[in-house]
Parts: sequence; structure tokens; C-alpha cells
Amino acid sequence: MYQLYGTSGSGNCYKVSLLLTQLYLPFHWHEVDILKGESRSDLFLKKSRAGKVPILETPEGEVLSESNAILFYLAKGSDFLPLEPLQEARVLQWLFWEQYSHEPNIAVARFHKVWGDGDLTPFADKVANGYDALALMNAHLADNLFFVGNRYTIADIGLYAYTHVAHEGGFDMKPYKNVASWLERVSRQPGHIKMAAAK
Repeated sequence: MYQLYGTSGSGNCYKVSLLLTQLYLPFHWHEVDILKGESRSDLFLKKSRAGKVPILETPEGEVLSESNAILFYLAKGSDFLPLEPLQEARVLQWLFWEQYSHEPNIAVARFHKVWGDGDLTPFADKVANGYDALALMNAHLADNLFFVGNRYTIADIGLYAYTHVAHEGGFDMKPYKNVASWLERVSRQPGHIKMAAAK
């Protein structure tokens, strides 16, 4: 059985649990409280030197980190990852973009809004960049049902994780109608689960 170490309320951890569930792969969730420093414990660092969640331990005992790398590993050979090389590369393109231009802004703003003092003034650049990311997504979704090949893939899972809770970071989602429609389509996919509340 897979072992998934993560933090409730984390989009990066949620995306992995969502894919595992939609692949009908049994797994055991291990809660790691990053606010209490549990990801920096000696025990955790033996599994992941980076001290970050999520990490996935395979039934064979191999350990993999970085949420989108885990998605790619799990999705190989499934309907969640296209076989055609260019389409596969487009999935990776969106996953790389998510970690470079989307997550560092939307997720960081959300973290400080929910777990910090709520004042986003020092993070004005993150908020502005987050809106840029939402605008780019909205433009792409004007002509596409999903992000790659008009089918649900791990590109959608990767982007859904923090987009569907962007409002928790203070983002006004009303102007992004195409994003809203896409969020609804993703939520209706077979095996969809909601993100667990932060503990």
C-alpha cells in the first residue's frame, strides 16, 4: 500500500491524494504538522532530506517527493496522462508553470491569509502575480474544457489544487468565469474528493 505523508489543507498534498483516489489506489495518510516542525524531525528527514511535504512511499519502499513529480509517476500508463509525446509535454508544461508562476503566488497569499495575521500588504507582489496567473488560465479556458487535449489530466489536478481555494487567499474569483466553469467540471470528475480541512 502507498504511504502518503502530508499536511491537511495543503494543495500540494491534496493533489496527490486526489489522484490516488481517482486511480483507486489504496493509500494510508500520515498527517505531518509543518507548523509544529514535524517535517523537520529526524524521523521525517530520513525519508526526505528536503523536509517538505508531500512525500509518497511506494509499496516497494521507494520514496518520492515534489507533488507534481509524484503526479507524473502515478499517472504513467493511465488516462490521466496522454501517451502522445507532445501532449505529454504540454501536461508537463502546465505542471512546471503551476509550480513556478501559480503556486508560489496563490498558495503563499493563502497561507498568510489563513495561517498568518491576514495582512497581505507585504505580499502585494504575490497577489498581483496570482491575478496574472488566474487571467492566463481564464484566457486558455475560453477555448478549452480542460488544460490539455480537452480531457481531464494531471495538468488539471495540479492546477485545481490551489485554484479552487484561491478565494481563501483573498482573491476575487468573480471575473474569472471560465476558471469557475472549469472548477465545476473538475469537481464532477469520477472519484473526486474534497480537500481536507486544515488541522
